[in-house]
Amino acid sequence: MNLNPAPNASDLELVERTLAGDQRAYGLLVLKYQRRIQRLIGRMVRDVDLVEDIAQETFIRAYRALHQFRGDAQFYTWLYRIAVNTAKKFLLELKREPLISESYLSNGDDDETSQPKNEPSTDETPETVLAAKEIAAVVNAAMDDLPADLREAIVLREIEGMSYEEISVAMECPIGTVRSRIFRAREAISARVKPLLEKQTSKRW
Repeated sequence: MNLNPAPNASDLELVERTLAGDQRAYGLLVLKYQRRIQRLIGRMVRDVDLVEDIAQETFIRAYRALHQFRGDAQFYTWLYRIAVNTAKKFLLELKREPLISESYLSNGDDDETSQPKNEPSTDETPETVLAAKEIAAVVNAAMDDLPADLREAIVLREIEGMSYEEISVAMECPIGTVRSRIFRAREAISARVKPLLEKQTSKRW
């Protein structure tokens, strides 16, 4: 086994090396998933000051439970459950409800190589930017109004890009239930957005 903790080492290999006492290997896991976990938590809580604390606690809990990871699921799926449970614990202690923040609309799984969010494309006009903001606000409100299980499922699918199988593991429910929740979430969001889209379309004629 290569003892050098290369960035392209598999997650399972990094877990195994961490359990064998290689702390640098766990550092690579944290480095690999830290921003993604922070974005995930940022979609659950609106208090940005809590995000870093919850993310840090997530990685501490994951480290302590690392021996329980068997590689049956993707490491991120396993880590995701810890992050969600940690966030819920924080929010429960603070008596707050988990909510999807507006930042989720612009914070996909981007990285440093992504196009800057504030750099408009050539076809953007003040009117289209305003329309996009209106639609984003409606989508965000629709997301907030979804039951927690539907909201979680749609975020995992559309924002995190997980497969139905991964979501099934993460949410600990059958794939059929996952598909149903995502379908219902899409229908609910679509119902809220459709009138606005129709209004925007009519403005162009």
